[in-house]
Amino acid sequence: METDESINSTTRSNELDREQIQPPKLVTLNNLESGPNDGFREKGGESSSGPSSTDGEEFDVKWNDPNDPECPKNMSNVKKWICTWVVSLGSLCVTCTSSIYTSTYHQMTAQLHVSQIVAILGLSLFVGGLGVGPMFLGPMSEFFGRRPIYLVSFSLFTIFLIPCALAPHISVLLLFRFLGGVAGSAFLSVAGGTVGDMFAGPQLSAPMMIYTASPFIGPSLGPLIGGFLNQNTSWRWTYWVLIIWSAFTLASLYFFVPETYHPVLLRQRATAIRKSTGDPRYRAPIEKLDRSITRTVISSCKRPFELLIFEPMVSLLCTFTAILLGILYIFFQAFPLVFANVYHFDLQMIGCTFLGLLVGMVSGTLTDPLWARNYRRLVANNNGVSEPEFRLPPAMAGAVLVPVGIFWFAWTTVESVHWIVPIIGSVFFGTGTLLVFSGVFTFLVDAYPLYAASALAANSFVRSSFAAGFPLFSTILYNKLGYHWASTLLAFLSVLMAPFPVLFFVYGKKLRRKSRFATVRNQ
Repeated sequence: METDESINSTTRSNELDREQIQPPKLVTLNNLESGPNDGFREKGGESSSGPSSTDGEEFDVKWNDPNDPECPKNMSNVKKWICTWVVSLGSLCVTCTSSIYTSTYHQMTAQLHVSQIVAILGLSLFVGGLGVGPMFLGPMSEFFGRRPIYLVSFSLFTIFLIPCALAPHISVLLLFRFLGGVAGSAFLSVAGGTVGDMFAGPQLSAPMMIYTASPFIGPSLGPLIGGFLNQNTSWRWTYWVLIIWSAFTLASLYFFVPETYHPVLLRQRATAIRKSTGDPRYRAPIEKLDRSITRTVISSCKRPFELLIFEPMVSLLCTFTAILLGILYIFFQAFPLVFANVYHFDLQMIGCTFLGLLVGMVSGTLTDPLWARNYRRLVANNNGVSEPEFRLPPAMAGAVLVPVGIFWFAWTTVESVHWIVPIIGSVFFGTGTLLVFSGVFTFLVDAYPLYAASALAANSFVRSSFAAGFPLFSTILYNKLGYHWASTLLAFLSVLMAPFPVLFFVYGKKLRRKSRFATVRNQ
């Protein structure tokens, strides 16, 4: 988001990372200098330890200036990118855990004596957990910061993998799959905020593209890894490999990802000043808010649904991304059906068929410089003023590529056509999906800066609900309609949603002017 632009909001948010509190008096570390009797005192004024806190005046602690070295936006680029890659690796691990499970079906159903549909519940419950978790992990990060949420939630995620590896009964596996999804969801709700904490303006696009790609590359990577593991060893080793991976990621989080949430860092600064001066009047904006965790969680659960109900741009774009993620998770059931029955692939060869999706996702990520140049061109043509709609061109292109890829896959999955041809179709779908999500995510953050966390939580909830539900009917869908028409139906769903990024690119600003939640920038 453009930090140097004036933002006029039609409503005020109580979201801590965006709320501007006007105190009686503003104090930053630049306003303070060392005094003989106390740690700090106001320049040109009395010692800060002199007046008592009963005088009624409070000093608001904020960043010194835009170049404050303690502000995460002023971290070195190396540190910023290390943080970005580590949180993206965590997101990759969590989402890979969701889909790698599909490669365990054959062994697991035989050993635990359950049907295929019961086994699929493990996939749906995990993805459902990914949708539930952000509702309370996001607000908790507003109180405790991002780093504690990462460390606690990912520690639990790693621990919850152990019962999955040792599960003697399907009920144990299903329970801890759900709990693991809830714990791992921190990377789908909080990690995007970490990227936004460190980068701004034109710098935001590339790291956001990397982070956006990781939750999609992860599911594509899962069956590829799982296919080789479950073809050659026990299904339980799937979880032991994930435990090793998640333990490495947890160590990386501990050593390389500092706290980046601005309000919490300012609270730490205010605490240090109070300790040095002995004056309790130095307070950060977050400390002036009269909110409990319970009230914040309730508000956090309510506001995403308000956005979905009252904001057509949020509801329609969230539905579009939800359908795409649902289709992606249907493919985890459809690819084994198609390539096993049509091309007679074994498990590890079926895993390799997901390379098309993986290549598509990576290709979409590599197009970021193109979209960054386009964004700068649009800003320059708009008198140097950025608009949230300028983030939508990747979604517009992706909305075309997605149905092309699905139609291609649908009508080339015949034995007389070489198996590489439908896989090439999946490349287009993967690229299009990545571009749609990247454009929608950055648009929502830019169009609803005061409610960015709620907008992304709404998106997470809707898309996780679709991704959890779609696999439950995927096998029936493909068996009843046939491989060609089942995929064609999915393609028509994507065609139905494809115009909306274009419509919002053209009319988005008019809709934002009428919105209760969106912002319109002064020009």
